[in-house]
Amino acid sequence: MKLSKKGRYAVTAMMDLALHSQEGPFTLANISFSQEISVSYMEQLFAMLRKHNLVIGTRGPGGGYRLAKSPEQITIAEILCAVEDGVSDMQSESEALPSHALWNKLSTKIYDFLNDLTLAEFIAQSGQRTTLGTPTGLTREKEKQELKSTETLAD
Repeated sequence: MKLSKKGRYAVTAMMDLALHSQEGPFTLANISFSQEISVSYMEQLFAMLRKHNLVIGTRGPGGGYRLAKSPEQITIAEILCAVEDGVSDMQSESEALPSHALWNKLSTKIYDFLNDLTLAEFIAQSGQRTTLGTPTGLTREKEKQELKSTETLAD
């Protein structure tokens, strides 16, 4: 199983959706702001997530994305498999060399671990809290500004 930046961005974006699920659809602009990633890149990720029935998009004013299932029903492996190219590449490699068998076994263990870990469990383990009414990125920006002001005072 591949663990790339694309996969990490997708998992984090899904965390944003889960954390803000009570607010209704969450826009890609809010997610891209909180992750400091372009909206166009988020659009590509969400096209894949939508194709795998992990998110539902709503058009128009007040639109955005929401989870297609509850966070307890979505595994981290599902999210990664939806956005990663060649997730099963390692599984299809020849096991003629002992090292290939070892890497295949490790890949299977990683997949099994991530397939047993739900989005809800991942959020709980990460210590994330919802900031109702405020996109996560806006809160982070405020924290950055406060940190800069305290650094200025320290100088």
